[in-house]
Amino acid sequence: MLVKTFRWAFAVTALGLAAGVLYDGWTALGLVAILAVLEVSLSFDNAVINAGILKKMSAFWQKIFLTVGIVIAVFGMRLVFPVVIVAVSARLSPWSAVHLAVTDKNRYEELVTDAHPSIAAFGGMFLLMIFLDFVLEDRDIKWLGAVERPLAKLGRVDMLSVCVALIVLLVSSTTFAAHAHQHGGVHADKAQTVLVSGIAGLITYLVVGGLSGYFENRLEAAEEREHEAAAAERSGGSRPAVALAGKAAFFMFLYLEVLDASFSFDGVIGAFAITNDIVLMALGLGIGAMYVRSLTVYLVRQGTLDDYVYLEHGAHYAIGALAVILLVTIRYQISEIVTGLIGVLLIAWSFWSSVRRNKALEDAG
Repeated sequence: MLVKTFRWAFAVTALGLAAGVLYDGWTALGLVAILAVLEVSLSFDNAVINAGILKKMSAFWQKIFLTVGIVIAVFGMRLVFPVVIVAVSARLSPWSAVHLAVTDKNRYEELVTDAHPSIAAFGGMFLLMIFLDFVLEDRDIKWLGAVERPLAKLGRVDMLSVCVALIVLLVSSTTFAAHAHQHGGVHADKAQTVLVSGIAGLITYLVVGGLSGYFENRLEAAEEREHEAAAAERSGGSRPAVALAGKAAFFMFLYLEVLDASFSFDGVIGAFAITNDIVLMALGLGIGAMYVRSLTVYLVRQGTLDDYVYLEHGAHYAIGALAVILLVTIRYQISEIVTGLIGVLLIAWSFWSSVRRNKALEDAG
């Protein structure tokens, strides 16, 4: 099971490391390997969250997630995205941005660093909304009850998560963004940029998440009608249900891709601490992204989230921490090691709590 699920990740690793050696010698192999480990450590919580969504999808859409989705993740977010950032921020054509990335790597890194406030605001707000909608929902299973019970009561207020997110964005734009970090250690006023980017991240979450939730609800309603029709020995309800399933799965897939994009922001920016070569970045981060995708499918097929019920909680708390870190990095530099460790520790804590819960249930039974 393990080998079967990760076989493509192993294959991509071999090809990526070989490509790195051919591109820039044995030193490149080490850099690609380090970048892959960086991506996995920063995105483990992403795998847990993705698994919670992916387990609702059919085997076909799980396969799409591992094939088409990985192409988008590797080439879209790890290769094209940094180029688009430079093109938009520096008002260059895409071809000029690519030429700059290849011929003047230092200048390219500077432009990406200068664009970081807008990236952090967009990604931070998207991830913050995921965290808020999770902790403000009244769930049957609670991990940190002393925190989650009062938050669930507050969550009864309509649109509270949006209000909290907008307040956080306003505070960030008037504090961190007023002295945003730029290349060379200088600071600039990026309040307007952060406000616009943060609102764009919020709108993206509401639109994509709303559409996926809408079609998921439609699918559930259609399945209930089909079940009732079958019980009454009627036919003809299967075709609409299949069509709705396709729409629901498509928007859930789209939601997963936007979620992956938000998680990849810190990895792409953090990669510049290791190398400013866009080819090596794409290879290393692409390998890491493949492992994250494979890990997501593995968690689904093993039923890990059902066995260790607090893992999803830990991953969402890690998301909340990452959202805050992204907003703080608008002004202050924070090591990727700190970012990765916080996520790993929160998930490890939730896993340990799940093990203790399972053992307590076994003893009680």
